[in-house]
Amino acid sequence: MKDVSTLRLNLMRVAYLLMFVFLVSSQWPRLFDHGDWSRMHSVAVALLGALGLLAGLALRYPLQMLPVLLFELLWKLTWLIMVALPLWKAGPLAPEFKETAVDCLFGMVLMPIVIPWKYVWTNYVMKPGERWWGPPRNPATPPGSSAPASHRSWGQ
Repeated sequence: MKDVSTLRLNLMRVAYLLMFVFLVSSQWPRLFDHGDWSRMHSVAVALLGALGLLAGLALRYPLQMLPVLLFELLWKLTWLIMVALPLWKAGPLAPEFKETAVDCLFGMVLMPIVIPWKYVWTNYVMKPGERWWGPPRNPATPPGSSAPASHRSWGQ
């Protein structure tokens, strides 16, 4: 946490709060009012409702919940590039697509400012990944050295 300033943590909290308020107020009423939904529309509403709840949890743990902000950035970027851009190139956007594009563009401006990119690089790109198999490493044993016999068994 020492890598990320208090200002940046609080900016992240503002982003999480905006996500929480917007998603809970817009998606959760839809979950209780089952209209004429397509299957994918119902999935999208449930996913966004759950994302809103995770954003609420992230108010307390902004760095641990950083993947929530990364997901928010990536889905908006994907939607803008893969959906809105081709539709826009073909002609004027329909009002519902235009509204979503504006919402996504707002997120595309906010998220890159809020996300602590040095922390992302250090902890998600450069940091060694979790083991894929085998017993847990003994924290006292440096990586690459042989573990004591008691730690070699798969059953422990």
